[in-house]
Amino acid sequence: MDYISTRGSAPTLDFRAATLAGLASDGGLYVPAAWPQMSAQDIRALAGLDYAETAVRVMMPFVAGVLDEAELRELCRAAYGRFSHDAVTPLVQLDHRHWLLELFHGPTLAFKDVALQLLGQLFEKFLSGGDTDLTIVGATSGDTGSAAIEAVAGREHIRIFMLHPEGRVSDVQRRQMTTVLAPNVHNIAIDGSFDDAQAMVKRLFGDAEARSALTLSAVNSINWARLMAQVVYYFYAAVRLGAPDRAIAFSVPTGNFGDVFAGYVAARMGLPVARLVVATNVNDILHRALSRGDYSAGSVTATATPSMDIQVSSNFERLLFDLAGRDGAAIDAMMAEFDRSRAMSIPEDMLAGARDLFSSARIDADGMTLALRWAQEHGGQIIDPHSAVGLAAARALDIDADVPVVTLATAHPAKFRDAVERATGVRPALPARLGNLFDREERYEKLPGDYDAVKAHILREAARG
Repeated sequence: MDYISTRGSAPTLDFRAATLAGLASDGGLYVPAAWPQMSAQDIRALAGLDYAETAVRVMMPFVAGVLDEAELRELCRAAYGRFSHDAVTPLVQLDHRHWLLELFHGPTLAFKDVALQLLGQLFEKFLSGGDTDLTIVGATSGDTGSAAIEAVAGREHIRIFMLHPEGRVSDVQRRQMTTVLAPNVHNIAIDGSFDDAQAMVKRLFGDAEARSALTLSAVNSINWARLMAQVVYYFYAAVRLGAPDRAIAFSVPTGNFGDVFAGYVAARMGLPVARLVVATNVNDILHRALSRGDYSAGSVTATATPSMDIQVSSNFERLLFDLAGRDGAAIDAMMAEFDRSRAMSIPEDMLAGARDLFSSARIDADGMTLALRWAQEHGGQIIDPHSAVGLAAARALDIDADVPVVTLATAHPAKFRDAVERATGVRPALPARLGNLFDREERYEKLPGDYDAVKAHILREAARG
């Protein structure tokens, strides 16, 4: 499988090179040169397979030419053997039509584990036996950081620098990052928002001085391999609810547009997806974009759902690329305009293409709270605030009553104990596997929201080895 940039001028890469590169050299994001197809028979054949084997069947076309089936199976078995639930991503029924897809049974209690446990395995395989040292630089609104750190801590030939907005992640999220004391792990708290941190990371990838000093890679969802791994659970859930002979709707708590774009990929591959609901909090750039073509960034409002407190959704560029007929030059021009003005108007013909599959909803704090209580009182489930935003949007969805609606439950409720307790009266306990998280030593640097200061710190620490 070949990979091309959304902006059209970066070199075409194979899966290995695209995984290690992360961001394309022209500032774009890598996508497959063509979407692989799975027939109804292929999808039907997934019934009864465990998660790892499902992953092999779904992902094999994306790694063709780089990994054979046996190699991919070995990596999947290693990645998903660390999950606390044998189903890896189990379905839980809430009522006659609403379901939760629990994505938080990995080591850091968030959906990011599903992709990043595999990405860590891929990095190690691709770097093994070589003399290349990879420097991973990422930004996190909470969950990506801990999942990425867990995936690569202590691995040879890899160092990781993770930026998070100081004071804008939960205490559990912060400690899951900052208590990992492996020498190859560097946590940085910046004075700013997640968008500020993400902008710094993207700027670093385009910085000639940094690229000459470091072999850079990404673990954010700008890295195609992350999205590839997330496509799998859409197939896994849908098959258990009757696909390919029945269409399924999915509601996705959305910040950076990576998780819901994976659902789009599944649909392009042939999975019968009735609807993809983009569920946002009050930081609603994606809802405005999909409902009326207004992709304009405002200021970030801090909420009880910090992983969604985003005004620039990097992966939205991948969807725009497809909607524009894969015209890299057109996307380059659109994104250049957005970088200049922090605003872009999406043409009506592109919007029409998106509306064939996507719906969106803006859920405020009251809507989130009501969904938390509904899940508790009617479904017998304590869920986290992000999942509640998704559930609120799912319950508002206008779709045929015979279509099952699956809400992606993206984090364990214990990661957001205060918000859950305020809404439900229940303070979720940390799973035993997190042990003495609040007794562990923390280690991280506090830096100003200044690119030059962050860059200098990364170059200095990387030079120390």
